[in-house]
Amino acid sequence: MPIELRYGRSGLDLELPPDLDARTLHLNPLPPLEDADEAIRDSFENPIDCLPLRELARGKRSACIVICDVTRPVPNEAILRPMVQILEEEGIGRESIIFLIATGLHRPNVGEELREMVGSYLFENYRFENHDARNDEEMAELGEVGFGEGQSARVALNSHYIDAELKITTGLLEPHFMAGYSGGRKVICPGIASAKTILQFHSPPMIGNPNARAGNLVANPIHAMSLAVAKQVGCDFICNVTLDEERRITGVFSGDMVGAHRKGIEWIDQSNKVQVEPAPIVVTTSAGYPLDTTFYQIAKGMVCALPALEKGGTLIIAASLSEGIGGPEFTEMCQSLTTVDEFLERIFSSPTKIDQWQLQEMMLALQHASQILIVSDGLSPETLDSLLLSPVPSVEVALEIARQKHGADARAIIIPEGPYVTPVAHTA
Repeated sequence: MPIELRYGRSGLDLELPPDLDARTLHLNPLPPLEDADEAIRDSFENPIDCLPLRELARGKRSACIVICDVTRPVPNEAILRPMVQILEEEGIGRESIIFLIATGLHRPNVGEELREMVGSYLFENYRFENHDARNDEEMAELGEVGFGEGQSARVALNSHYIDAELKITTGLLEPHFMAGYSGGRKVICPGIASAKTILQFHSPPMIGNPNARAGNLVANPIHAMSLAVAKQVGCDFICNVTLDEERRITGVFSGDMVGAHRKGIEWIDQSNKVQVEPAPIVVTTSAGYPLDTTFYQIAKGMVCALPALEKGGTLIIAASLSEGIGGPEFTEMCQSLTTVDEFLERIFSSPTKIDQWQLQEMMLALQHASQILIVSDGLSPETLDSLLLSPVPSVEVALEIARQKHGADARAIIIPEGPYVTPVAHTA
């Protein structure tokens, strides 16, 4: 029976050789909620470590609700419709509610793409604004914000959020290859931060810190800065959800930004952390649409799979890359690649540039693996080759190449969900 890899919108079937010693890593199953809509409504009335949303909204004149951009498959309509109903019942007029899309430095989400993200009712009846990190006129200065041991950053955030009387964030709780986990504080910083703030957040020393990795918050400078900024500006209420492999809701965590996020992490760790003995061959993905639409996002799938891969092993990744490389700055940087060492030397000896952090993460994978084979129909083999990867026509062909390198009896690990799974290495 073929294994379905997350790839684009439709998936990709993988036929494993019958003699391959392979283990497939899936999320540990958590049961989908029997009535997710009811669970969401109940979480607004009985939140974690804070007052009910209704009481927080009472007496307020304006609200800003921050939502994730298209790169996160958040069930927005299920969360947002009952949320705005409560706000309006408590006297916040529809014209005083703004949805702010936390794009960070990603492209805006508009038109039919936005309609698909939030549903037709919300799209047609409410105000949506895309955060524009490069527009300093839309930013409000917070000044210097300290985090960690003696570290600080000068911070500016979107003024729509700063000016709102009621501040709400929503999102998806999942492993994040730099920040430990998504959700909670992260949708504020970097989600609605200025470009200058984001450049500090993603500086080479921050990204290069060994504690800045999936599933870890301890001494993680990315998490520390994100949390410090979010606490400085404030957040009245969050709603984060967890999803299973079929993207059904398995948990709802609403309430205090820190307390609800912590409860969500305790829940999702039961699902996403999977113990594994590292193998010389690993097949992974970028988790399919919407995460695998650009090469910019591909580092997540690579880096999150590294705990499952022996040093010097072969990493195989399948990603559709249906929208190409990424933004203009990232594309230009990709086109300048020569070697891993040259790129790392360049970024540590010059000011941080937009999007360089994704390539810095990719370099971790290139340093760990002896080869990275990529399967994609979104970019030409010539382009993929120039990006320091080795294009192959199929995962089956990639496995054959890897077995020729490591031996026919070499073990393989298959991770269909890509970065949604956090391998935890152990020895046999």
